[in-house]
Amino acid sequence: MNRLAGPFARRSTARTLIAAAACAALLAGCGGKDDKGEKTGGDKPSAGASAAEAAFPVTLTNAWGKTEVEKKPLKVATVSDGDTDIALALGLVPVITPDAEDGGPVPEYKQRALTKLGAGKLKTYDDTDGTDYEAIAAEAPDVILGMNTWSMDTDYAKLSPIAPVVTFTDKAHSDTLTWQERLKTAAKALGLTAEAEKVIAANEKATADTAAAHPEFKGKTYTYAVVHPEQITFMSYADQDPGVFEQLGFKKTDKAKNYKADKNAVSLENLDELEADVLLMTYPFGDNGLLGAKELESNKLFQSLQVVKGKHYAVIPSENTLSSAVAYPDALSAPWIVEKLTPILAGAVAGK
Repeated sequence: MNRLAGPFARRSTARTLIAAAACAALLAGCGGKDDKGEKTGGDKPSAGASAAEAAFPVTLTNAWGKTEVEKKPLKVATVSDGDTDIALALGLVPVITPDAEDGGPVPEYKQRALTKLGAGKLKTYDDTDGTDYEAIAAEAPDVILGMNTWSMDTDYAKLSPIAPVVTFTDKAHSDTLTWQERLKTAAKALGLTAEAEKVIAANEKATADTAAAHPEFKGKTYTYAVVHPEQITFMSYADQDPGVFEQLGFKKTDKAKNYKADKNAVSLENLDELEADVLLMTYPFGDNGLLGAKELESNKLFQSLQVVKGKHYAVIPSENTLSSAVAYPDALSAPWIVEKLTPILAGAVAGK
């Protein structure tokens, strides 16, 4: 998604707004249901036409109207880091993307994909002030991916004259769609449905293999919380994309149902809301967060939590982008998350 305008630092376009051997070969994660879209007819393909070409034209319904894709797109632009990852996972190097790293190092999993696709680096635009419509228009894309953005209310009217915009069918989906659903919708517009299914199946196997190797994860409750500048955020709320935790066998606590995307603050007086078999915290804002790890860990109420007493508490690092990737997994980061997160989870379950 346009991953910094919401409750957590999603690696993204607008700053107003996530098994080791298998990971190198995989570019996505586990299954999910498809965001609604409809294929329209068209002339019958010639005998020599490929299945992908035969699938066009395509009409996709979205929250702002309908998107018509007349023929298989070759040039793809993206409006968020998550959309860039969708394109890369499907084997496409976008013609232009937001500068999600602000000129900094490219995350390990993205560099792996770029290397595999023979691309040096991505062509980017400065997204500090939001989507750069002029930069996108200058690349004359065939389609614009916006499956992972929170700014589509503003963007759609300005992007749709440039090229067909592929986005979600309901505004609420900006928070609730799984990355698999986002991938499938984008793939339908790109004529790459078979590729998307391969990506999903490959990660299903990798994740299932990891879960099988760690039976101790099954049925354990978890809470995932982020220390923002203004609050401690209960990230594993009931409607949140379950991501890798539940794919590996964990489940949300009963208290998760008390939280949602726009009601997710946990006060210092209510730290017992974090209680679970496993507690995972992250501090992506460093000194600009509400409080640091040492300050929280010295809080008497926090120390009284059974999960803390039992040493089933762990910090997910933010320096390598793991914490943001965990909070908002996408088609490219999912297998890397499994690779990096599994030893942290195993240590927390074991109380080490």
